[in-house]
Amino acid sequence: MHKVHLGLATLLLLTHVAAAGPADDFSALLDEAWERHLVENPLFASELGDRRYNDRWPDNSLDAIETRQQETRAFLQRLYGIDRSALSTAEQLNYELFRRSLQDRADLFEFNAHLLPFSHSGGVQNLDDKATRLRFSTLKDYEDWLARLGQVDIVIKQTIDLAERGRKSGMMPPRILMQRIPDQIAMQLVDAPEASPFYKVFAELPESLTDADRQQLRLLARETIADTVLPAYRRLDKYFSGTYLPASRDSIGLSELPGGDDWYAQLVRQFTTTQMSADHIHRLGLDEVRRIRDEMQEIIDELDFAGSFQDFLVFLREDPQFYFDNPQDLYQAYLATSKRIDPELVRLFGKLPRMPYGVKPIPESMAADTTTAYYSRPAADGSRAGIYWVNLYKPEVRPKYEIEVLSVHEAMPGHHLQIALQQELPDIPNFRRFMGFTAFVEGWGLYSESLGPELGLYKDPYARFGALTYEMWRAVRLVVDTGIHYKGWTRQQAIDFFKDNAAKTEFDIINEIDRYIGRPGQALAYKIGQLRIQTIRNRAELALGDRFDIRAFHDELLGGGALPLDILEQRMDAWLQAQR
Repeated sequence: MHKVHLGLATLLLLTHVAAAGPADDFSALLDEAWERHLVENPLFASELGDRRYNDRWPDNSLDAIETRQQETRAFLQRLYGIDRSALSTAEQLNYELFRRSLQDRADLFEFNAHLLPFSHSGGVQNLDDKATRLRFSTLKDYEDWLARLGQVDIVIKQTIDLAERGRKSGMMPPRILMQRIPDQIAMQLVDAPEASPFYKVFAELPESLTDADRQQLRLLARETIADTVLPAYRRLDKYFSGTYLPASRDSIGLSELPGGDDWYAQLVRQFTTTQMSADHIHRLGLDEVRRIRDEMQEIIDELDFAGSFQDFLVFLREDPQFYFDNPQDLYQAYLATSKRIDPELVRLFGKLPRMPYGVKPIPESMAADTTTAYYSRPAADGSRAGIYWVNLYKPEVRPKYEIEVLSVHEAMPGHHLQIALQQELPDIPNFRRFMGFTAFVEGWGLYSESLGPELGLYKDPYARFGALTYEMWRAVRLVVDTGIHYKGWTRQQAIDFFKDNAAKTEFDIINEIDRYIGRPGQALAYKIGQLRIQTIRNRAELALGDRFDIRAFHDELLGGGALPLDILEQRMDAWLQAQR
């Protein structure tokens, strides 16, 4: 009987193999590639709620990075071996999106970005911040974090190795950015383990743990921080300040690095998902700046302000009526605004995400060197909500008139609504559910800002000017990002252009310009995506007239997840044809 059973099993297996076709091959390839992605990105897996790799960091040794590139090429080769025409329409779309994501990764590897491992806006100097995106409830959660702490020295060594390879090959970042990092490292150089940012996780342990477990965890945390974490950061401080920072470059543009022009052109294509040239984008940005500035002037005239455009910007930056005196009042204003927006969403959306979001302050260790706000996605298993992170550092430079527009971008109906809905989409592969294309994600965020009036926001002229300031901010990005990395602008040129056209405070403007220096091309995605989405809506409104349903339009726009702009346009054209 046992032999007969094995024979049947073998026969069934052979039958399955014989019946396997392109659809099965493609499904298996997607599954294998996704699992590989989680193994290689254990922090990403942890953030999603997959806790299998909670005790490790990514392997960023030179050998591991080269292996990942070889795997990417191998996945591409296998993908091209699958007959795309034999797949269903839905799978053909998955095929194309998967192909683009793999090809983008392979193309970028050629420029050796991994040899620039330091960032002033987060990185190895802020590893403790990763805990803010993890779940801590069980004993194993804390033990896994301890295991990660025990490997901080390896992470730092790998970072130094990459930096050294870059230094010796002429791949160096701008000094103006690197000068910010020593102060960030200094926050890790404490005398007592209990004062370390890594110890915060263990300071308040849940009552669900036994007294003995809590004592043991704290003991091990103090020992690990004292024996591993602190010595590693002292080595990092010595290397960074003594060797790396002095060797950093005076120039700021990507064009100054080996292959920089081609590198920037590649980033422009990937971040915008278009074939637009840097020169075209620069000119588009100048046109948008002129258009928005005219709209701003109309509000200034409406207010009967006695002074020039520049005088009005100075007034907004300096008049105390536009600022809170303390961080707590600023935080309460963000909370109140978010709560005010949520009930109005049903006017514009037929489908809302099940997953909620919260509003939290950006950690103090990062606040001085990061943006006004940002968003982090919810965990896939429902264990952590989405988070709208707001910057409370120096409330005197964070104007009240930007709170509404910032909230609709980062939370609802911006990033949280789009990303949480995407994670809840049925019948799409994981790489689409949890990843996406920046032009759509950030384009949607900026488009969401334009929905403010339909949500009952921007009722006073200063709030309307704040909304225009944020749109101007993204138009300015088109000009200064291409200016810095394509046209050879100086940092001061970029700062001056920004200050001349937007009411953002100088502190924010400098942080923003430094962000564009450090992340070439990313800032282009916002306005390019927004303009395309707005064009698609205008076309639908014109074609459908009174039959245009904004809720159905938005549901369809978001119903495919974050798509490249050309594929989004095809999707919405098909929807419009069906509506007709």
